Amino acid sequence: MKQFDLAIIGAGPGGYVAAIHAAKSGLKVALVEKDKVGGACYNVGCIPSKIMLEHSKLVQEIRRGTDWGITVPTINIDFPKLMKRKDAVVEQLLINIEGFIEHTQITMYRGEASVTAERKIMVGEESFTAKNVILATGSRPFVPPFKGIETANYYTTDTFFDIKELPNELTIIGGGVIAIEMAFALAPMGTEVTVLNHSKDILQTEEPDARPIIKEKMAQLGIKLVTEFTFEEIREHEIQTSIGIFQYENLLFATGRRPNTQIAEALELAMDGRLIAVNNHYETSVPGIFAIGDLVGGFQLAHSASAEGIHAVDTILGKHPRVINQQEIPRCVYTHPEIATFGMLEHEAPADAIVTKMYLPTNPKALLEGNIQGFMKFVASPEGDIYGACVVGDGATEMINAMLAAKVSGGSVKDLARMIFPHPTVSEHIGDAASAVFGKAIHLA
Repeated sequence: MKQFDLAIIGAGPGGYVAAIHAAKSGLKVALVEKDKVGGACYNVGCIPSKIMLEHSKLVQEIRRGTDWGITVPTINIDFPKLMKRKDAVVEQLLINIEGFIEHTQITMYRGEASVTAERKIMVGEESFTAKNVILATGSRPFVPPFKGIETANYYTTDTFFDIKELPNELTIIGGGVIAIEMAFALAPMGTEVTVLNHSKDILQTEEPDARPIIKEKMAQLGIKLVTEFTFEEIREHEIQTSIGIFQYENLLFATGRRPNTQIAEALELAMDGRLIAVNNHYETSVPGIFAIGDLVGGFQLAHSASAEGIHAVDTILGKHPRVINQQEIPRCVYTHPEIATFGMLEHEAPADAIVTKMYLPTNPKALLEGNIQGFMKFVASPEGDIYGACVVGDGATEMINAMLAAKVSGGSVKDLARMIFPHPTVSEHIGDAASAVFGKAIHLA
């Protein structure tokens, strides 16, 4: 029977990154995947949704040219061709991952795995043992058990990205990141989008000051947003709620995800609610078995899973890695404008925290580009320690990295205020927002 130093179950962003890191660190690694490498992120999540958002962003850019004097007679959308491009990009990324795995001489097993507490792994007719195991089996879409749901036709994110024709109408149930991103992906291309969110607001895990900006943009795009009600029953082509009946042609559930913990249940691992209980180094209640990503607490984000996988491997290697600080993990929403945040939100900070906000209309680059919806925000101590930051605007998910780099490297807003940013750039507002902590911002009245 083959023996490995490490077996990883699941080849999503957590699993494949952990496997490559372990192999490059000298471990003999087995990687098991029952479907495609890349997991939900690459196949039915982050990547396909962001490709579709790029398509819709381009449509908006073309339309904005009309306001500037660059007239395009008509925009013809070949949706099947756009989806072929999506498929091609995803396929290339998967080929890249497969190549990285092969290059590092990881032993790849295809099929569904079962694992024993003694770390014996079985995949179909094959079996092997490992000194350590990392569970990285990810999650699946959650569909609430509404009355009548069993008779309704609907999409989840596992099935929606297979569509070939642009929907005339799409009703989305949910108000979180996935729901709102999908609304932004389809509405600019001509789909009539309705978002039904039973809560009082959207994006409730994100920066509160960003929500009005996103809702205003949704209204501009013709997205109908309905909030504060209860679902009563779903029937074919209609949804009955406490505030009336909504007709639908196509229905997408974007109501969160649930961890794939079946393998953990077979191992009788200690649980933390729906999640697998782990210590600060992602080791479960069974020594030598670790769990990462959507299986454990923290942010359900691809980059979190990757960081946790590397951390678990370094723990196995005896490197005693520093515990991952959740305040140093960026959170991104790829709407138009984008939202990027890390650390404490304003209402989570100490009472003496200083909060500064620089709006983009006072930034020359943002103004000349026409991307003025948004702001830069710092939450800091009176001494300048960075508690958190947020950028709302075009390219926010790239700009947040400069602010986060200062925090992770032990810097403060003083360091960012001292930086010389190129002009004109939107990022120079970072330095001004940092200076604002001490009342010395230039572009703030």
